[in-house]
Amino acid sequence: MTILTRPLGRTGHQATILGLGGEGILRTYGEEKKAQGVIEAALAAGIRYFESARAYSGSEAYLGKGLKGHREQVFLTSKSHGRTYKEAMAHLSVTLKNLDTDHLDLWQIHDVRTAEDLDAITAPGGILEAFREAKEKGWTRFIGVTGHHNPDILRRALDLYDFDTVLLPVNPAEPHDRSFLPLAAEVFERGLGVIGMKVLCRGLLPRMAEEPGKLTFELVAYALSQSVSLVVIGCDTPGQVKALAHAAQHFTPMTPEEQKALEEAVAPFAGHLMYYKP
Repeated sequence: MTILTRPLGRTGHQATILGLGGEGILRTYGEEKKAQGVIEAALAAGIRYFESARAYSGSEAYLGKGLKGHREQVFLTSKSHGRTYKEAMAHLSVTLKNLDTDHLDLWQIHDVRTAEDLDAITAPGGILEAFREAKEKGWTRFIGVTGHHNPDILRRALDLYDFDTVLLPVNPAEPHDRSFLPLAAEVFERGLGVIGMKVLCRGLLPRMAEEPGKLTFELVAYALSQSVSLVVIGCDTPGQVKALAHAAQHFTPMTPEEQKALEEAVAPFAGHLMYYKP
């Protein structure tokens, strides 16, 4: 059974509705065998969207090795947390080398969370100058922005440039604290590719230990029932990849009533889950 695809906004790319995130075992050093096992499991499951970031430890290097020979079949992304042209360009140089490619499909401004970040994006010698140049020179096909602290700040960031994508939190705890879900719906309607993260609530829901398979299935279904193009989730083991792929392969949209029930079940833990946003 294959993983469904959806349009990634106006990019023209059909993305698998599940992508392998750069967290989990990929956000380590010295775990080569385990990391390659996760990447191989993702490819075998039909996942074709792979995410990383310059800030994610050895993630890019793991992917560069694990995706060798598959570059034309995958959509490859990374991020820069730099806030100046010089920092971003230095990050991109390392990123392309680590990923063993001459271009990214999507490069993203990482973790916009403050007014100072907004100022840095468009300042002379700021990060946006690097991103524009990278797109002009073919080092990235598309440009995105990410944030998971403040939806108002991220909304303002999206007004600074005609971004192709946005990466933001999508889970049933969101409606209870500074929800990003209205923003997801707004920009999805505008034609941006919307990528959901924090789908499993960082694994901290009590039921995750009691019935991980069932809750994982529900959380993935909830996220994919929102205004998203796809969701990205980091994994620690090939077994987790297979469970997530199973959820994506058998996805059917949740009814509004089912979504509400899950939101209410999560509500007692929502403040703890959402106020901690590293």
